[in-house]
Amino acid sequence: MTFETIRYETPSDGVARIVLAREAQRNAQSKRMTYEMNEAFDRAAHDNDIKVIILAADGPHFCSGHDLRDKTEMSEYDTISTWSGFDKPGAEGRQSREEEIYFGMCWRWRNIPKPTIAQVHGKTIAGGLMLVWVCDLIIASEDATFSDPVVAFGVNGVEYFGHPWEFGVRKAKEMLFTGGIMSAREAQSLGMVNHVVPRDELGDFTMSMANRITERPSMGLRLAKQSVNQAQDAQGFWTALQSAMSLQQLGHSHNAEMFGMTVDPSGADIIRRDAKAKD
Repeated sequence: MTFETIRYETPSDGVARIVLAREAQRNAQSKRMTYEMNEAFDRAAHDNDIKVIILAADGPHFCSGHDLRDKTEMSEYDTISTWSGFDKPGAEGRQSREEEIYFGMCWRWRNIPKPTIAQVHGKTIAGGLMLVWVCDLIIASEDATFSDPVVAFGVNGVEYFGHPWEFGVRKAKEMLFTGGIMSAREAQSLGMVNHVVPRDELGDFTMSMANRITERPSMGLRLAKQSVNQAQDAQGFWTALQSAMSLQQLGHSHNAEMFGMTVDPSGADIIRRDAKAKD
């Protein structure tokens, strides 16, 4: 597969690096980017020489969220799940599309039986959170910030609803209710981020961490990851994610009935106003 929106690199023995490469769009997630990321993750997962996968990004920001201007049809892509009816009208088609390209993709990546590291800088907004949350480790630069302002659009949050698990229920509610921005240092203090380093040291620090991990046997790494993930699953993680995804669809359906579109149109004004106030 020839990639248009990402790069696939092998910067050292045992390490693969997937780089988001839509700098002009601040790495907004188009459908093409999502499917290319999936292809790259699969390539790394199936390569027996790769032990660790890094997810990084070009440009000033890690990811600005979903590309809401993407009008490509699902028929242009080779889908990966058993969901179907992507072109059906109403909630039926919409649920199928979001289960495939957002929720289903993230769950696949979260369960890759190899350690994954998110190398994060600049802004990570809304849908960008899903990309870092599926990774096992998060290393952030000092300028990194995290936010999910989409409650302003009349939905509950991003589709892979990891907020309560990533930094606790009260901070999750504050971020969602206010659309507030979390700094890298605060995210580290809450357990979401493993390390915070200067921007010019981010790449080297991440590579050093990845190389250290490659010194362990792949079987031990696999079993350790599965053990931690299964502990989280036993606490109800998977069930909670599915429940939140269902509520996401309720929000879209409500907006479609009220406004004739899947999001509350006033949300864009609220988000722009808050962004200007923070600047």
